[in-house]
Amino acid sequence: MWEEEDNKLVKTFEFKNFIEAFGFMTKVAIEAEKMDHHPYWSNVWNTVKIELTTHDAGNIVTESDHKLSRIIDSLA
Repeated sequence: MWEEEDNKLVKTFEFKNFIEAFGFMTKVAIEAEKMDHHPYWSNVWNTVKIELTTHDAGNIVTESDHKLSRIIDSLA
């Protein structure tokens, strides 16, 4: 479940290994690029942490963040 913290939507995803985590990130990157809405994220081995916020709106959570979060969930 996505949590709203400090004007960001935040979620951590865990996978079996690094390859699955990296593959997930690749799929997210393609969708984020299509939307021109890019996440802040980190990856350590099998874990990907994603934070979504809209910089152009003053670093707040907008519908674009919610839309991308739903897309990301469908890719996990």
